[in-house]
Amino acid sequence: MTSLPQYYNILGVPPSATSDQIRTAYKKESLRTHPDRLPASATPQERRRATERFQAVADAYYVLSDPARRAEYDSLFRSRPSSAFTDETASEFEQEQASGSFFENFSQFFQNATGAASGAAGGATGADAGAGAGPRARPDANGVFGDVFEEMLAPEVAHVRPWWSWMGGASGAALGYIVANIPGAVAGGFAGNRLGAIRDAKGKSVAQVFSGLESSKKAEILKALAFKVLGSMGS
Repeated sequence: MTSLPQYYNILGVPPSATSDQIRTAYKKESLRTHPDRLPASATPQERRRATERFQAVADAYYVLSDPARRAEYDSLFRSRPSSAFTDETASEFEQEQASGSFFENFSQFFQNATGAASGAAGGATGADAGAGAGPRARPDANGVFGDVFEEMLAPEVAHVRPWWSWMGGASGAALGYIVANIPGAVAGGFAGNRLGAIRDAKGKSVAQVFSGLESSKKAEILKALAFKVLGSMGS
């Protein structure tokens, strides 16, 4: 049987950690392991390992950030010997496998630990926004990241977001110039820009906009976030 994930070790916090300490640890680990921080020269194996680690970190935060899920996980943690869990020497692959297996059996583990189905106690938290619909669904790592960093991502994303606004403005200006020379270019550019801005904003969260950016743009934003959160962070 696959080992169970030791989520406290994954985030680098003790079982007595406060919710603020868990959130701070998640910010640090998610920024450190985000695949888009890797250089362009990174090998496919390096990207895969980073993705695995990033997902395991998101899983850990998803479970430990919610009081009900954390209480059920802690009950399970106390009911099993330490050998049943991954240890600090486990590789990213082993941690990811353990966490993936844990979510495949999410309801079963929590029933064994507490006598109640998972999710029955307590309401949803912000981290639920990055999770799937069913009780066995694994959280989406990018969704969890976007939820935690939404306020900090917003101004950074705003600097690189308006692709369609610019494209719409340029296209509108070109068509307007053909129809009515300079006055037409001005009017067409303005109309195209406004239509493009609507396309930029329509139905998209900050996290979705961030996920759709080029890797180089995301790397710049992640570097800025790391500086804000940690003061500095080497690659």
